Amino acid sequence: MSGADVHIPTPCIMVCTLNDDDVCVGCYRTLEEIGGWGDADTEERLAILDRADDRYRSTRLDPPRN
Repeated sequence: MSGADVHIPTPCIMVCTLNDDDVCVGCYRTLEEIGGWGDADTEERLAILDRADDRYRSTRLDPPRN
């Protein structure tokens, strides 16, 4: 299976709240990344996930508890 064939599901955890930088405190994607997820290919999705992980690690924010 090539990388183009890999399905990468959305990282959304249904905590859709943006901080002051328009970054979701649930999945750590920007508003632009969230909006573009559906059209993103595998490579783009992996890059989005890497950036979201970097944001999570740098902010050390805990997602709100339901």
